Amino acid sequence: MRRRFRPLRASTALLLVVLLAWAAFRLWQIWPAAAGPDALSEGLYEVARVVDGDTLLLTNHARVRLIGVDTPETVKPDAPVEPWGPEATAFTRAMVASREVRLQFDRERIDRFGRFLAYVWVEDQFLNEELLRAGLARWEPQYHYSQSMKTRFRKAQQEAQRAQRGIWCKAAEPVPAGR
Repeated sequence: MRRRFRPLRASTALLLVVLLAWAAFRLWQIWPAAAGPDALSEGLYEVARVVDGDTLLLTNHARVRLIGVDTPETVKPDAPVEPWGPEATAFTRAMVASREVRLQFDRERIDRFGRFLAYVWVEDQFLNEELLRAGLARWEPQYHYSQSMKTRFRKAQQEAQRAQRGIWCKAAEPVPAGR
C-alpha cells in the first residue's frame, strides 16, 4: 500500500521557513566569533610565510598586518611592484626567518580585510619600527593606535629620512647589487 504525499499546510510551511531563517541567523552571528578579532591572543606564534613587507601569514592561518607602517606594494592585485617593495619583503622575511614572533595588539584588532593588526616583536627587535628605521616603510598616523607608538614611529621614519635610507634616498629606485 502506497502512502500519498500530503502537501504542507501554509502555517506549517511558514513555521519551517521561520525556523530555518532563525537557525541561519544564529549561525551567521556566531561565525565571526570563531574567526573574529578575539580569536588570536597576544603571544608567541610561528610564521608560515611573509606575504609582503607588512603582512605575515601565521602557521594557524591567521593573517597579521603590522600596525602603523605601510611598506611598498609587491602583491597587490592589478598593481605593479613598487620600488623598495621587494627589499621590504626581504627585510621582513630575514627578521622572522626560523623564529617565533610575539604579537601585541592595540585598540583596533582587525582591519577591513580581516587581517589582525599587531605590533610584531622578534626577540627584542620591534619589526614595525625596524622597517621604518631602515627606510622600507612609511608610518601611518591616521589610524587608531597608541599615541606613544605614533611618536616612536614618526621618530624612526625621521631618522631614515635624515640618513636618506631606503625609500627616502635620492635615487628613485634601489641600486642593484654590484654597481
